[in-house]
Amino acid sequence: MRSLSGKTLFITGASRGIGKAIALRAARDGANVVVAAKTETPHARLPGTIHDTAAEIEASGGLALAVKVDVRDEAEIEAAVAQSVERFGGIDIVVNNASAISLTGTAETEMKRYDLMMSINVRGTFAVTRACLPHLKRAANPHILVMGPPPSLSSRWYGAHPAYTISKMGMSLFVLGWAEEFREAGIAANALWPRTLIDTAAMNMVGAIKPAHCRRPEIVADAAHAILTRPARECTGRFFIDEEALAEEGVTDLAAYAVDPNGMLLTDLFVEESLR
Repeated sequence: MRSLSGKTLFITGASRGIGKAIALRAARDGANVVVAAKTETPHARLPGTIHDTAAEIEASGGLALAVKVDVRDEAEIEAAVAQSVERFGGIDIVVNNASAISLTGTAETEMKRYDLMMSINVRGTFAVTRACLPHLKRAANPHILVMGPPPSLSSRWYGAHPAYTISKMGMSLFVLGWAEEFREAGIAANALWPRTLIDTAAMNMVGAIKPAHCRRPEIVADAAHAILTRPARECTGRFFIDEEALAEEGVTDLAAYAVDPNGMLLTDLFVEESLR
């Protein structure tokens, strides 16, 4: 079986949700995980801190470094990367998971919210990858994974919430660029997106979505594991949907990932095809 044992992953937004699930999956292999997120002390509305996640990583068999990082702050990113390299000797994998969301139209999107989405989703993804790049170039099987959707020009997504859509598509377009830019260096750049809604704290904040309509974050974590353990030179520039990444590994029975086995799953944003 392919493994992340001994690999060092720098994961943004890893204190909860999908980022945390990816971290814990890597930990079970014996990976080193840098928990790079803002929540150092308990949040009033959101569960989990970088220290809570670090403790769970080590309980699961991995090594952890909890670093408070706001991906809008270049100095904090650089400091976190330096601490990671000092602790683990390098960085093999970058997972750009941190993201801000506001499903609002133009008039309803305040400029501070617009700036937040662009600063975290687009600029943050670029800044984190750029800071880790020198270390990825020295890694044995380096990967960049962006939690972004397949690129689309469908007006249905842009008309509904243009600012958020552009911020997420911006993340994905970096994958196109980086896959080509880093091809000769052997650094893989791929994107991953869930086919269904995922039961996370962020989901609870954007609307009245019931957990019964969602899958658990572990499906995305298992899909990420499948991607990140592939040879980097043979797997780059792809826009994976979690189901498809798992199907390529022979995993087609996804019932265990549903929050409610009897619930009706809802398709996530930016997924054009209906659920099978």
